[in-house]
Amino acid sequence: QVQLVESGGGLVQPGGSLRLSCAASGFTFSNYVMRWYRQAPGKERESVASIGLYGITYYADSMKGRFTISRDNGKNTVYLQMNSLKPEDTAVYYCKTRVESRDYWGQGTQVTVSS
Repeated sequence: QVQLVESGGGLVQPGGSLRLSCAASGFTFSNYVMRWYRQAPGKERESVASIGLYGITYYADSMKGRFTISRDNGKNTVYLQMNSLKPEDTAVYYCKTRVESRDYWGQGTQVTVSS
């Protein structure tokens, strides 16, 4: 059974950093694209970043230069390093993958950027 479990969220001051983790199980992790999304209060869920099988990455424009997605296939884990955080980055962050045409989401981890 596919499971995704995020961790690493919390409260951070503007300009600070956090590293999110998403531990995956139930599928051959190295064979699948992994994605991060976020959803702020009152807003639609939006794409943050993705990483492919060979480490090819994609970032939404507002995250370029501040966020870095990476993966450790030996640990079945995808990471999101977030630097220079802004109050508008406050959201629940989710990881997602698609296995055999079905989308799987984690439960999310809250990131709050506030002084």
